[in-house]
Amino acid sequence: MRNIKLLLEYDGTNFVGWQTQENGRSVQEEITKVLSQVLQEPINLIGAGRTDSGVHARGQVANFRSNSTLVTKSILSALNGMLPDDISVRSAVEVHENFHARYDARGRVYRYYISQRPLAIGRQYHWHVKQALDLDVMNALGSEILGEHDFESFCKSVAELDNCRCTVSESKWEKIQPASSGGNGTLVYEICANRFLHGMVRSLVGTMVDIGRGSTPASAFQDIMSAKDRRKAGMTAPPHGLFLEEVRY
Repeated sequence: MRNIKLLLEYDGTNFVGWQTQENGRSVQEEITKVLSQVLQEPINLIGAGRTDSGVHARGQVANFRSNSTLVTKSILSALNGMLPDDISVRSAVEVHENFHARYDARGRVYRYYISQRPLAIGRQYHWHVKQALDLDVMNALGSEILGEHDFESFCKSVAELDNCRCTVSESKWEKIQPASSGGNGTLVYEICANRFLHGMVRSLVGTMVDIGRGSTPASAFQDIMSAKDRRKAGMTAPPHGLFLEEVRY
């Protein structure tokens, strides 16, 4: 049996998330449906990460096993010809039979985009924060979470988790384009970790923004981390600014 790896891009605006659910349209279900039709067999599609409703991806990875002899180039062509416009398959390659998109991943990279001015074009991919943000303070907060820490304060639900410890290898804010007239440019937060909890990136971003605009003192951040209580952290940033950019193996 062959094992095939897909590299995926999708606009999460009209999806309930990656994972197949009964309450709406999912990315996993859309791709599985087309694959089963093309390959004429049941398909179990495994994703590297379960992006939430409204979250986008430029580098989601998935794999599936198949008895079909159809070449990967034809599988790629068929998928991109039959999938809806908000999903694109960037590549399809045959991999080792033991490869597992989720369990073999060593790191996942997310980016969160904030616009400091109202956008007409691209508004569905940025969180508009109109208040001034202190980038130096927010970068200092990003540095504080490097290494292994307990992120229970930034998790929506811990009921099914053995622990809330994650190892963060990258965490930084930067301005990616110069300020334009009437605004202060675009800010991007990039984070890479071995695992992410439910809602973790958005909770971190919301808390850092609260501190960056002066609503919460920077000195409170370590207390929030230590509390292991989601109610102590800041708001959850909206999903439309978040992208799964890369999965590292």
